[in-house]
Order: sequence, then C-alpha cells, then structure tokens
Amino acid sequence: MSVAKYTLLLLSLLVLTSSCNQSQSKENKPAKAKVDTVKVAKVITLDTVDYQKRMVALSNGDTTGKWPVKTVHPLPGALLPYKRIIAFYGNLYSKRMGILGELPKTEMLNKLKEEVALWKAADSTVETVPALHYIAVTAQGKNGSGSNYRLRMPFKQIDTVMAWAKEIDALVFLDVQVGHSTVKEEIATLTDYLKLPNVHLGIDPEFSMKGGEVPGAKIGTMSATDINDAIDFLTTLVTENNLPPKVLVVHRFTKKMITDYDQIKPTAQVQVVIDMDGFGSKELKKATWMRTIYPEPVQFTGFKLFYKNDNEGKAEMYTPQELLQFTPKPIYIQYQ
Repeated sequence: MSVAKYTLLLLSLLVLTSSCNQSQSKENKPAKAKVDTVKVAKVITLDTVDYQKRMVALSNGDTTGKWPVKTVHPLPGALLPYKRIIAFYGNLYSKRMGILGELPKTEMLNKLKEEVALWKAADSTVETVPALHYIAVTAQGKNGSGSNYRLRMPFKQIDTVMAWAKEIDALVFLDVQVGHSTVKEEIATLTDYLKLPNVHLGIDPEFSMKGGEVPGAKIGTMSATDINDAIDFLTTLVTENNLPPKVLVVHRFTKKMITDYDQIKPTAQVQVVIDMDGFGSKELKKATWMRTIYPEPVQFTGFKLFYKNDNEGKAEMYTPQELLQFTPKPIYIQYQ
C-alpha cells in the first residue's frame, strides 16, 4: 500500500472514530441529563417504634395482655393514636339529637373549641383536634315508601356541616343508622363525601333492626360481618383514591350490639374505634365500660358524654382528667 493510500485510510478511520464518539456522546448526554433531572419521590414510612409506644401509653398500664391490641400497623398519615378527636354529635333538623343542632352555629363551635382546650390541658402528650359528627342517615319510627325505616339527609345539610367544620379546621364524621337497610347500601350513598381526606364514618348498631322491629322499640345489633363491610368499603376507597387512613366509629353500650367482636378486622387503611355510648351516672357508665368495652378489645376506644342525660341535675358528667384514668384511655370523645 502506498504512503498516500495509507494516509488517506488513516484519515478516514480518524474521521469515522470521531463521528462515532460524537454520536455516542450525543446519545449519552440526553440520557445522563434525563437521569439527573428525575425527581425521586420521598417515601414516607411509619415509625413503628413510636406507634407502639403510643399504643402502650393508651393501654394505661394494662397487664392482662388485652391492651394494646395486636393489630395491623396503619399507613402513614393515620390520625390515631397521634391525635385525640373531640366531636360534637347531632343533626341539624333536631335539637334533641345532640349538641350539633341544638345550639346556634357560632355558640356551638365556640363550645367545641372550649372542650378541645380542656382536653389539651388534661393530656398534652396527644394532639387534640375537633370534629363534627353528623347523623347523615337517621332511623325512623315509621316506614315511608321504600324507606326501610331510615331517612337519608339531603346533601345540602351535609354541605352545611362541611362548611362549619372548615371554619375551625375540624374533621367530619358521617353517622349511619340503617334501620331495616344495610351498612353496604347506606354508606355507598356517601361515597363522594368519604372520598374527602377529612371525612370519616360512624355506624350505629343500636338502630340496625335485624328482626324487622321498629327502630327504638328495642336495641339493635350488628355482626362482625356488617362492620367488616364498612371496613372493606373504606379500605377500597382509601386505596383507590390514595387517601390517608379513615377512622370508623362503631357505637356500643350492650354486649349484643356487636357480635363476634374478635372477627372485626381493622386494616392499614381503616382504624376502628368502639365508642362507648349510653347515658347515666358515672357508676353506671363505668360498669358499662367494664362489661362491653374493656373485655372485648378491637383496636381503639371512644367515650360518649351527654350534656343533659349524664348530668341528671347532679353535675355527674365525667371530666377529661377522670376519663384519662380509664383502661384503655379513650382516644375519641363524643359529646351529645
């Protein structure tokens, strides 16, 4: 090969090598740039050690092994046991169903804030938050056309409660009294509200009339299946809509109001509170607690206080300091 041809071939190879390097460089630069600009989402995890410490604190030194309950850890963003919920209960159509509806809005909200402050002073280890617990489906003593002995409140009433809650940065609970209907059927009508992060659910076995009785004629009942239906519904809602965990409040003041309690299955998406309902003297309420709440643990506990019926003119309503002596400590407090 002549020197001229060899020189020409060498120059051609140099040009080709340079072009390939430039081509690789052009292909690599965007890829590198793309990697550099990708934002890695921060993974939020639950501090399980802190969670368990808080659960032990709620158990108030119980040594029986019942409390704290060994259940699934919640997803990050769970309300419990990090916050104590102080709720006002009622319905806007009736002054007899609770403090929510009995007092004018401004007076009611101010009174709620006062109760929140009292609980905060009584236990500064847990953040205290307000809530409005609205009866969105009410049991009825008469059966209208296809009503199943229950009446669904108009959405405009729920919207009003939502607006009031927003004014004081409060949670909202929508309560369901099914009558002759079912948990599944009634909570499905509230789906759009339950999709909101600050809206939670309450269900009331007292008005679930499995034997076809008229609501109020006797105390109703719900099985673990009924309660798990609500849990499953909320679990799906949380998962599909990427929501923080929901709280499900289940009212109880007799053994038969909840059957098969040990088959109730809280999930990472749904936290379950068994709320001790029923009015009366301190002695009666403590006895009810020891009979229906303490010996049948599910996950969390709540306590209902009646401004009128508990007092009976004797100023006997439990104080925050007194309720914090209960085992376990209630994390949800409802005023009616």
